[in-house]
Amino acid sequence: MTIGAPVRSVVIVGGGTAGWMTAAALARLVPTGTAVTLVESDAIGTVGVGEATIPPIRAFNAMLGIDEAEFLAATAGSFKLGIEFVDWAALGERYLHPFGGFGFDIEGVRFHQYWRRRRAAGVDEDIGDYALCAVAARAGRFAPPSADPASILSQMNHAYHFDAGLYAQFLRARAERGGVRRIEGEIVEVTLDGETGHVRHVALAGDRIVAGDLFIDCSGFRGLLIEEALGAGYEDWTRWLPCDRAVAMPSARTDRAIAPFTRSTARPAGWQWRIPLQHRTGNGYVYSSAYVSDDEAAATLVANVDGRPLADPRVLRFTAGRRRRQWIGNVVALGLASGFAEPLESTSLHMVQTGISKLLALFPDQGFSPVEIATYNRLAEVQFDQVRDFLVLHYHATRRTDSPFWRDAQTRAIPDALAEKIALWRRRGRLFRWEDDLFAEPSWVAVLLGQGIVPEGWDRLADGVPTREIDARFDRLRTMFADAAARMPRHEDYLANTCPTRVRAA
Repeated sequence: MTIGAPVRSVVIVGGGTAGWMTAAALARLVPTGTAVTLVESDAIGTVGVGEATIPPIRAFNAMLGIDEAEFLAATAGSFKLGIEFVDWAALGERYLHPFGGFGFDIEGVRFHQYWRRRRAAGVDEDIGDYALCAVAARAGRFAPPSADPASILSQMNHAYHFDAGLYAQFLRARAERGGVRRIEGEIVEVTLDGETGHVRHVALAGDRIVAGDLFIDCSGFRGLLIEEALGAGYEDWTRWLPCDRAVAMPSARTDRAIAPFTRSTARPAGWQWRIPLQHRTGNGYVYSSAYVSDDEAAATLVANVDGRPLADPRVLRFTAGRRRRQWIGNVVALGLASGFAEPLESTSLHMVQTGISKLLALFPDQGFSPVEIATYNRLAEVQFDQVRDFLVLHYHATRRTDSPFWRDAQTRAIPDALAEKIALWRRRGRLFRWEDDLFAEPSWVAVLLGQGIVPEGWDRLADGVPTREIDARFDRLRTMFADAAARMPRHEDYLANTCPTRVRAA
């Protein structure tokens, strides 16, 4: 196999959060001598639904050398300890999917197995009482994690809420300081090489040409390069995830408190998000147009926001799914150009992050090895599908019968891999992580139990510890977590003391 010449020029098509995340990463990490250019049009708006994240975003920011306090102040950000789900399992029920784990394993057996054993003995308790992130979130408290494994704060884990538009601006400034060149303009034509089929250059209005060795498609749902020029194909997930619309609207904060968690509230034809920032609250209603009109959805959202609306509701249209190939020739798709799974578990920006990481790990030369491209596509496909299955679980495991949307959700077919996972869990609460699944075991435990899927039995290895000892350990742990959370500062006070923002709501 012949090694090709190094990639000397990278062209990112599209800005927004995905484009500037990519630009900032490449500016810091690609080999010296590789020029990075980003092309975006001020006339084309961006989709800003990615305001909530999951903990790996901290690793991405650290990779770029970003100071947490500086970043949160610039983006009006807040801390996130998990997601609260309201009315998902049934009307009037709620649960929290916290970051971090539940309790501690005992004699090599998972903590939730002992929780299930105690439940069989008549102990009715919320497993969230044994997750420090959940206890702190419900109390409105926050403290950063400790690197000392002997500290109770080593059980803390967090992500962020932030204004996605401000994050893009923050990253743009870093990228441009790192040498990224931005070109403003709308792409009017894509030219392919007649021999290789690769993208040779893009033409902008005004007879401007931008050529490159490697192109990153961050053009959004349109997929200007990966789909319109190269015909990657799209795997439609509507049969599993029928929501195809979102209406979004910011609102003013109503009180001083800033919840350290995202809230997802089930509505008659989908679900509503609430994302608390320092300067405002982000709101949106993700729904299926087969069950409710855009006007009805907008009215539902407006009627259920906490504070004064700061803008008119904006409707976004999408089809849940992914490109069949996310890397073709010299084009890699990232962000919405690569696929979209509704933001129920705040994975949108994470998929950008992991795409960037895989690209850096497989950074090509101008030979564009088919083996490396195939590896990237396989890894991307697996991760997208794993996220899909976790989202489908939330809908499938509902007992709601109050609307056609929720009645249909219970009977809709689910992917085979998910069906197998649920069946294994139902018997004795066993879970296994396959192919580096993004969602670790505690996440599955939180949602399965939160949605009301309690295993019929438990791992019999959990019977080896005397009941009195198990009860004592649970009592100590519950008290220890409650006391630790009570000693933490209030979330809004921690923000005010460490990373207050000067951003003001529009």
